[in-house]
Amino acid sequence: MLSVRIDTKKLNQQVAYIVVKRLFDFCASLLGLICLSPLFLILAFLIKLDDPKGSVFYSQLRVGKNSVNFRMFKFRSMVSNADEIKKNLIGLNEVGGPMFKLKHDPRITRVGRVIRKYSLDELPQLLNVMLGSMSLVGPRPPLVTETEKYTEYDHQRLLVKPGCTGLWQVGGRNDVDFDEMVKLDLEYITHRSIWLDLKIIFKTVLVMIKPNGAY
Repeated sequence: MLSVRIDTKKLNQQVAYIVVKRLFDFCASLLGLICLSPLFLILAFLIKLDDPKGSVFYSQLRVGKNSVNFRMFKFRSMVSNADEIKKNLIGLNEVGGPMFKLKHDPRITRVGRVIRKYSLDELPQLLNVMLGSMSLVGPRPPLVTETEKYTEYDHQRLLVKPGCTGLWQVGGRNDVDFDEMVKLDLEYITHRSIWLDLKIIFKTVLVMIKPNGAY
């Protein structure tokens, strides 16, 4: 039995919120992509300089709203064969639940460690936001392999669009385990509002300046 059951009917009735949120997401992401384009060029140069073999960007299949898969974009922060190496690191996982996290992950490049610390690797997700597969604020988009291990309770995270940031990111990030992350996501979904979104975005900016548990 679910300890928290999201009222899907109530979610679908939040028409004004959904429309305003989408308009804000589109305008903010478009403006962000334009204003941050010089930074994108600098990061692209540094990533290539550090590891010439791999590409600048990395795309990964993630699960979005209503379990619909999409390609999420990031700046590459790991070696080019990171997915292959991961198979040998599964036993070292430091996070409980379906997620895989390793604080001193040997796959992360020198530049990658810096851009991950300040969440700069996440900036290309603004393209996902502009295209509509993600929102600025929402639950973290999980991997397909993660959702295969989800309980009915966990699956409630997929009732809304995933976000670039959320309560989990501003509340401790990798220092928070999977169960706590789900709890925070469901808390956000239950109480979501424009005011809460703006509050989370403001806190995200502060976290980027003074990083929390990102690695």
